[in-house]
Amino acid sequence: MKFPSTPSFRLENKRALVTGASRGIGVGAAIALSEAGSEVIMLSRSRENLEKIKKHICKQGRQAYYKVLDINKTKDVENFIKKEKPFDILINNAGTNIPSSLIKTKEKDFDYQISLNIKSVINITRFVVKKMIANKINGSIINVSSQMGHVGAINRTTYCTTKFAIEGFTKASSLELAKYGIRVNSICPTFIKTPMTKVFFKKRNFEKEVLSKIPLKRLGEIKDLMGPFVFLASDASSLITGSSLLVDGGWTAQ
Repeated sequence: MKFPSTPSFRLENKRALVTGASRGIGVGAAIALSEAGSEVIMLSRSRENLEKIKKHICKQGRQAYYKVLDINKTKDVENFIKKEKPFDILINNAGTNIPSSLIKTKEKDFDYQISLNIKSVINITRFVVKKMIANKINGSIINVSSQMGHVGAINRTTYCTTKFAIEGFTKASSLELAKYGIRVNSICPTFIKTPMTKVFFKKRNFEKEVLSKIPLKRLGEIKDLMGPFVFLASDASSLITGSSLLVDGGWTAQ
């Protein structure tokens, strides 16, 4: 009898690019991938935070460096990718949420969310994928989406729109890139305790309302996403593409 062996979750000899890496979920992604053996390159506009994260990772004997970059600036992103060696892993994490009712949504807030949450993701993925294909790399693209890419929510019409778009982008691009051995998946968290969500929880009764919709009765922690990042980046998920990994405590199961 021939017995199967467990695929590797390790990422040695891989290069990973993480956007929005200076805080929150991006920090968790960078640390998780580095601990799994990957070299990590971090992008953000915050040099101070990036430097701290780099020192933390390198102190563990792992490789990491960063580039201060606004990923909304398409030409700057393209020039950066052109100068870099090809990446094996791309974590599209940079994003934002500006809650507002539909009728009170400001055009500048709408445009900014569309630009950062959708346009920048598609652009950087295009640039990274071109190099993957040219170098015959069986890469993994991981888009940080949201449970709000699967359900609606009051005061989050624009945000939900952007995340539903990312879910569509994930599925369509996975089909297009499958012939190159490049996988595309999304991670869809519930409310995670991060600097961005901290502002939301200042509103009275907001946490109580959120917890009422999470069957596991707790908010997410950054560490809840670190395992999923490694899983989707590694050979352990080699037959998974075009899928959404919902890390939502059961919110969307209802």
